[in-house]
Amino acid sequence: MHSMRRHTYISTTALLLLGALCPAFSAAAPYLEQEKAVLARIKAPVFPAADFAITDHGAKADSDCSEAIAKAIEACHRAGGGRVVVPKGVWLTGAVRLLSGVNLHVPEGATLRFIPDPKKYLPAVPTRFEGMELIGLSPLIHAAGQENIAITGKGTLDGSADVKHWWPWKGNKQYSGGPSQKADRARLDQQTREGVPPRERTYGEGHYLRPSFVETNGCKNVLIEGVTLVNAPMWVLHPLLCVNVTIRGVTVRSHGPNNDGCDPESCRDVLIEDCVFDTGDDCIAVKSGRNDDGRRVGIPSENIVIRRCVMKDGHGGVTMGSEISGGVRNVFVSDCVMDSPNLDRAFRFKSNAVRGGVIENIRFRDIRLGQVDKAVLGVEFDYEEGADGPHHPVLRDVSFERVTGEACGRVVAIAGLKEATITGIRFSDCRFKGVRSPDLIKEAVPPVMEKVEIERTAPK
Repeated sequence: MHSMRRHTYISTTALLLLGALCPAFSAAAPYLEQEKAVLARIKAPVFPAADFAITDHGAKADSDCSEAIAKAIEACHRAGGGRVVVPKGVWLTGAVRLLSGVNLHVPEGATLRFIPDPKKYLPAVPTRFEGMELIGLSPLIHAAGQENIAITGKGTLDGSADVKHWWPWKGNKQYSGGPSQKADRARLDQQTREGVPPRERTYGEGHYLRPSFVETNGCKNVLIEGVTLVNAPMWVLHPLLCVNVTIRGVTVRSHGPNNDGCDPESCRDVLIEDCVFDTGDDCIAVKSGRNDDGRRVGIPSENIVIRRCVMKDGHGGVTMGSEISGGVRNVFVSDCVMDSPNLDRAFRFKSNAVRGGVIENIRFRDIRLGQVDKAVLGVEFDYEEGADGPHHPVLRDVSFERVTGEACGRVVAIAGLKEATITGIRFSDCRFKGVRSPDLIKEAVPPVMEKVEIERTAPK
């Protein structure tokens, strides 16, 4: 059973009125100019032509090279910068701490494998866990307050997380035994509500909040290019409070709990291009801090360009939230492919009345969807705590142009809140086939559909 509907829900007069209320709708050209301006500012760092092999500092294959890698990084940094080279083979390590001027180069045929012993990620460092500030286990690769840093090459970074290491800390029933993060996560959440200073929120040895795989915290001029990342403890790529970030040609294959592919958090001027994401959570999730921490720091994620990426398995292809209290604006997504029976939603917005946040000026264009299980667009303002809070989230000025889908659960699934704002969503020149279920819209202004074709099929 198939039926075709062509939606033209809005008149010219109404479009003019919408343009007056939402100026970005009055002309499409300005947002393309905004995107060009963002791209003009983003420049990948360039490094001196000097190599520092980890083997020159004592590294031996299939053994713990933590000390040798640290020495090579320090030597490269002191010399004014260059590449720290991991040769072909398998090299074991604990936490790697990047310094300014250092390009960690992992060429094809090389694997940097991280030892899944929490003691290898001490001393604890300032970081965020799900948008909350703390002193926690070091990310596997960590940089704090550095400038001109990179991870490059066609090699592999293996976080060594699996059903016996790191992932059981999530506390999910599919993992057997072991400690759980639940008590630590609840305590950290309480500390943020009580305003405990972040430096007093200590979760190092003996605690169970999983570290991110790669985190650059408060850095400027960051490049991550070419590498394949597998088996992450938690979030895979986590630029945090960074300016001028390029993530290019990266492949992420990691299906553990909270294994988001890339989470730019409170970052400005970010380019994510030509990447492949096959994940256990959202493929790309733009964030800006959680609850009181996000509002106190008050730094949005803004000026983000995502293009020519492939999204496979995941909860969302491109997501904003749920740690979104600092807001998100000016995100431009184009020329991507999203296709998997295990991809829940192509585009996803998550918040609630505890997290709040303003999400605005978001542009999607020229995106091809194959299979998407639940919805093309999912808005979940009832996420977790739902309406139980005073901070009402806002979603406005979102456009979808020339998006096509071959098999979609439904086109739109919006769950708003009575006091929240969801308005100014527009689809134009889109076509969706194999749509099994009707739209669900609650507590929101329905999206404008202009030149949109929907081909429905009977549910299986």
